[in-house]
Amino acid sequence: MKTLHRVAAGLACLAAVPVWTLTSADSASAADPTTLTSGFYVNPNSSPAAWVAAHPSDSRAGSIQSNIASRPIARWFGTGSTGSSVASSIGQADSHDKLPVVVAYNLPGRDACGGESGGGAGSVAEYKTWISTFAAAIADRPAVVVIEPDALGDFGCMSQTKINERLDMLTYATRMFQQKAPNTWAYLDGGNAGWTSAATMADRLAAAGVANVRGFSVNVSNYYSTSASLTYANAVKADLGGGARFVIDTSRNGNGSNGEWCNPPGRKLGTPPQTGGGADMLLWVKTPGNSDGKCGIAPTVAAGVFSPDIAVRLINGT
Repeated sequence: MKTLHRVAAGLACLAAVPVWTLTSADSASAADPTTLTSGFYVNPNSSPAAWVAAHPSDSRAGSIQSNIASRPIARWFGTGSTGSSVASSIGQADSHDKLPVVVAYNLPGRDACGGESGGGAGSVAEYKTWISTFAAAIADRPAVVVIEPDALGDFGCMSQTKINERLDMLTYATRMFQQKAPNTWAYLDGGNAGWTSAATMADRLAAAGVANVRGFSVNVSNYYSTSASLTYANAVKADLGGGARFVIDTSRNGNGSNGEWCNPPGRKLGTPPQTGGGADMLLWVKTPGNSDGKCGIAPTVAAGVFSPDIAVRLINGT
């Protein structure tokens, strides 16, 4: 896709961008990345796609391919990922005129409450360097970014000092995407419908710099129905003053939530990725089939590892 096309499209849609997103002279132009591309990017190297490629004769492979691996799924970047790996991923999507969805997941002390996905950068300074490099690697190419899932829901397991550090890092992250990735819609994660009240989450999002980016995400890696997530997200939006936009992770919410977050039984794939649906987008942020941790129906599968058994259960709703 040619840069001139992007600039023209960005100028054409700038008038429709809410003023609240344009908070500084060097802020992102807020061009609509969905109009700069021809649909969502399907990563041929996602964990379900890689499993299918490695197990072509497995009886589960066909169903996993058609129901999961062929869908657009977000790619997560965390500890060990580099600017070049982000740039390569974004470049692959751009070369096909497709829109990538990526996740920045590298805060120090991440998953403070759940614990299954702990890790992250070693210090505040290290994180700031990492997230600045991440945003710069996207540059002017269209992208959707979810910023740090669970980061604002974890406060009950953190000291005030750590909370203040986290808010500072998240605000810095939003500014980096605002300044360095002008054709990106970035969403600061806002937890889920069963975790934190809408008013409390709105306060946390505001303190973390949500006004610097497109808006916030809800239900990432969780199971609340789209209806419940819409109700929650709209309440958060109202408490923020109505300007923020949002996306919903529908990857595993087809049967809604049973109140458990870690590999619960009886869950099901949700609505495939699309624009609209009451939100900016309905996305598959969590990879269906990737374990939440050593728990539930997958007590021996570590967080982030693909399990064909989990995948098939999500396909069948069992």
